[in-house]
Amino acid sequence: MNDAAPAPTPVPAPRRRVRVRAPELVGKGGWLNTGGKELTLADLRGKCVVVDFWTFCCINCLHVLDELRELEEKHRDTLVIVGVHSPKFVHEAEHQAVVDAVERYEVHHPVLDDPELTTWKQYAVRAWPTLVVIDPEGYVVAQHAGEGHANAIRTLVEELEAEHAAKGTLRRGDGPYVPPEPAATDLRFPGKAIVLPSGNLLVSDTTRHQLVELAEDGETVVRRIGTDGDGEFREPQGLALLPSGQVVVADTVHHALKLFDPATGTVERIAGTGRQWWQGSPTSGPALDVDLSSPWDVAWWRGKVWIAMAGVHQIWTYDPETRTVEVAAGTTNEGLVDGPAAEAWFAQPSGLAATADRLWIADSESSALRFIDTEGDGYTVHTAVGTGLFDFGHRDGAAGQALFQHPLGVTALPDGSVAVCDTYNHALRRYDPASDEVTTLATDLREPSDAVVVGEDVVVVESARHRLTRLRLPEEAVRVEAVAHRTRREATEVAPGRLRLDVVFQAPKGQKLDERYGPSTRLLVSSTPPGLLLAGDGTGTDLFRDLELNPELTEGVLHVSAMAASCDDDPANEYPACHVHQQDWGVPVKVTDAGTARLPLILAGMDG
Repeated sequence: MNDAAPAPTPVPAPRRRVRVRAPELVGKGGWLNTGGKELTLADLRGKCVVVDFWTFCCINCLHVLDELRELEEKHRDTLVIVGVHSPKFVHEAEHQAVVDAVERYEVHHPVLDDPELTTWKQYAVRAWPTLVVIDPEGYVVAQHAGEGHANAIRTLVEELEAEHAAKGTLRRGDGPYVPPEPAATDLRFPGKAIVLPSGNLLVSDTTRHQLVELAEDGETVVRRIGTDGDGEFREPQGLALLPSGQVVVADTVHHALKLFDPATGTVERIAGTGRQWWQGSPTSGPALDVDLSSPWDVAWWRGKVWIAMAGVHQIWTYDPETRTVEVAAGTTNEGLVDGPAAEAWFAQPSGLAATADRLWIADSESSALRFIDTEGDGYTVHTAVGTGLFDFGHRDGAAGQALFQHPLGVTALPDGSVAVCDTYNHALRRYDPASDEVTTLATDLREPSDAVVVGEDVVVVESARHRLTRLRLPEEAVRVEAVAHRTRREATEVAPGRLRLDVVFQAPKGQKLDERYGPSTRLLVSSTPPGLLLAGDGTGTDLFRDLELNPELTEGVLHVSAMAASCDDDPANEYPACHVHQQDWGVPVKVTDAGTARLPLILAGMDG
């Protein structure tokens, strides 16, 4: 009998990492989900920390919130996720808007409201979303931009747990999250609404994961469809009434379309697999076999269901006759580019409305109103109002100079004009194609996200007031003071002439780039204005590029989209698990003689 104590289980030697002391977390808006306590990094010492830089307008940020939920739950006693809300739009800098967003998207960890981007600048963040991993001793050990990094972060957290448990620097136990008190309302952040043949209203009750049928008064609850949780729906948004009387539902977080029959109360999935679409996945085929990505709205037009596929900046269609889906417009590149449907760029399309000759689109991230019509043998994309990703505001008048701020809904009006739910301006706006002018119909709404015409009235979904509001369409426009904004991020000073662009990507431990079917990386570069780049734009497979800047231009924006696919590095596994990492950057640059000749963008890892 051997009474000697068993030898301790050996801990693998940790990989050498670049270690940088993490800057303090500071934000003028203060902390949410902490029970009123101000947090510091000292309070988090001994925990693995993932800092999530996000903003609530950004669909990629919402995807990352969902990606992190399993990690957050599995490592709850050793890991603290901290959200740092870093606004793009003016409305997102309002504290109450951040409070609403944290509840709306069920964020179950501490959130720092950083309206002045103080912590964003301290961490040299360049894009939403960005994830920074801090070890239990307070050092930054990794940075990831974009989506698809949950597995890499899980692997790193498990490595840090083992390393710091052996060193005695890991602290287990509950984290600092304190849930807010729940509120009692019939609706909670409703998204979209339609009128049923009965005259009742059907509303997507987004945060409660249900559909709610209301009586014609818009207040009395007739019935609820779906469970309050991860059941039939998960954050449903768009609704489209079919000629049959059935309703197609954009089940946003389930990445699916569901069919609801008001007569029987049944719900069935008709499109999507439940998995999120990634680059390289099929873009057409049997509807139940093709992945979708955050469908946000749906509309019945020309015999098909048209889908605002916010997650990939495209418009898709579902054909109920053939039960197939396919891409109708958009390239997956984020921006505002008109032209033939296959070449157009969108930026998180979030609202649809059909008329006889046009499909209207609320293109939220570009603060634009756009439409699709038929020219020749195919569809063409046009912009009625809006100029791009960085210009927004509240300005009426000629469409060429009018401004919206992140509109989420568009509604066809009886006179041929369209109403735009100008969400972040808390207003209902009107665009008249006949006069090519924009006016304001109503103000003092709270994050309106959709509207439906009921007789001579328009019923507006006031998402952040958790209600429907009935308005009589005014004969005269409301006068508002014109306000124009531009996204304010410090420009990177770059030297004139040649600029080296490096996208930093380090495959997670135990993985390698997937080269089985050709190059596993992709890099797309363009600029605003287009003349900023004399050379280096376009698509390639290397994650580096030499750019040639136009000496006659002193400032602009570089648009960079990068993708890398990595798989488990196990020769014995014939079917290794693979992961796609992707991110889009819009980098404001200013050309100066003292500027840098190298622009590093971190997709995953650390810039050595």
